[in-house]
Amino acid sequence: MDALFNVPTPTNEPVHGYAPGTPERESLQKKLAELASTQLELDMNIAGQWRRSTGSEIEVVQPHNRRHVLGITRESTDSEVADAVAAAKAARADWMRMSFADRAAIFLRAAELISGPYRDVLNGATMLGQSKTAAQAEIDSACELIDFLRFNVSFAEGIYRQQANSSAGLWNRTDHRPLDGFVVAITPFNFTAIAGNLPTAPALMGNTVIWKPSTTQQFAAHFIMKVLLEAGLPPGVINMVTGRGDSVSNVALVDPDLGGIHFTGSTGTFQHLWRTVGENISGYRAYPRIVGETGGKDFIIAHPSADPQALAVAMVRGAYEYQGQKCSALSRTYVPASLWNNGLRDNVVAMTEDVSYGDVTDFSNFGGAVIDERAYAKHTALFERIAGDDKAAVVTGGTADDSEGFFVQPTLIEATDPTHEVFTDEYFGPINAVYVYEDSEFDAVVRQAADVAPYALTGAVFATDRAAIARASEDLRFAAGNYYINDKPTGAVVSQQPFGGSRGSGTNDKAGSWQNLVRWISPRSIKENFVPPTEYRYPHQG
Repeated sequence: MDALFNVPTPTNEPVHGYAPGTPERESLQKKLAELASTQLELDMNIAGQWRRSTGSEIEVVQPHNRRHVLGITRESTDSEVADAVAAAKAARADWMRMSFADRAAIFLRAAELISGPYRDVLNGATMLGQSKTAAQAEIDSACELIDFLRFNVSFAEGIYRQQANSSAGLWNRTDHRPLDGFVVAITPFNFTAIAGNLPTAPALMGNTVIWKPSTTQQFAAHFIMKVLLEAGLPPGVINMVTGRGDSVSNVALVDPDLGGIHFTGSTGTFQHLWRTVGENISGYRAYPRIVGETGGKDFIIAHPSADPQALAVAMVRGAYEYQGQKCSALSRTYVPASLWNNGLRDNVVAMTEDVSYGDVTDFSNFGGAVIDERAYAKHTALFERIAGDDKAAVVTGGTADDSEGFFVQPTLIEATDPTHEVFTDEYFGPINAVYVYEDSEFDAVVRQAADVAPYALTGAVFATDRAAIARASEDLRFAAGNYYINDKPTGAVVSQQPFGGSRGSGTNDKAGSWQNLVRWISPRSIKENFVPPTEYRYPHQG
């Protein structure tokens, strides 16, 4: 076909509320019961075929009901990852030659499947496997994933339309090629949307992918793979391997044809991946692209002019939604004494103590459990340290119970030393540390908070004094890749707040924007001369 197609204009997917008595609530509750009633084999998918790994078994459980096994996944072996790499290489030529319109249609169809028949499936799987409430699952595994798929197509079209200027007698063109080699996508437990976006964004741009989901997100990842295959994804374009990832490091990361890494997860793991690439740099055919979003120590800094009620709500929602397991979750707050001692403290404590964590299939709960035993142990170890600390004290919370699930209560800590670990270390749980400062010290507090932690992901300032907002925004310019004014530091929306941070928080390549997609292409400049010279001498030679 000879035509330049316009892709459908994307809009953000409407969010369902799941209020009592609504059809969507009833439909989701039925799907939850169905998903919980059957234990699945959570297999690999290589070259379009489901394959059971020969590696050791891993139980995938409900974090809020730890003895309920949702499915069995397995450690992929080195030979199985090698098969996935071979499948990606074999599929590369046909996939990159497929027209953009045909590639785009696959991911647009996947978005429609998620919006329709798979909405309850992915939301329910995310609720059960990752202990998200209906509201948190809806904005993640339905809306954000749909938005990634639709908007990425639109962003890609914009990239492909970018062409060089041409002067008289010439035609200059830009060929937006995929990378040399395959991409490895390693995805986290906390967002199903991220698990779907990291492999599909490079694939949309013509790359083939090895996808390794987190074992604790494998339940929902299984259904993402089913959606992609049903949408018409050709065999070998995205190959899903399972397990904790040692075999990916052993095989895929050292392969000469590694073209890139798309990662979201811990800072330590990302540094390991980068180190592995560095140690093998002379063995690659091309320099691999490394794109990663890692940790955060996300903040709110309140000015004395801040609205105390809006601030209190932002503190509670920002810190305790999804049990503080968002990369953007609030974990340190700086408040002036005039607000803290005149009602803010009591208000925040009252709301925090009203937050209910429990079984997420009980829609009355605000949250669920932390993801696994390792996370639970990390949080309880902090509580033990704080118990003997004269510079930090638990205001409310600080308790945990793993008898049924990995439940950690929403915790508010007040610390007198702004360099204390509670203001620098990432815990990835429902823990918020507060530093109370004298009102006159606002500017100094802003400057100290800007650089005290190694991260730079999200942060917020609350104030009604515009001059204070302006000063703080300048001092915090490099302290957060996503910066909020009078809003909590969570809840970035695709196309509205492209997400990512720098410093210890990653490469800031902004998922949910064109800025991420350009990392998965390798442009070629083409010059065609319609009237080439026929004389080698130049005019100045006389």
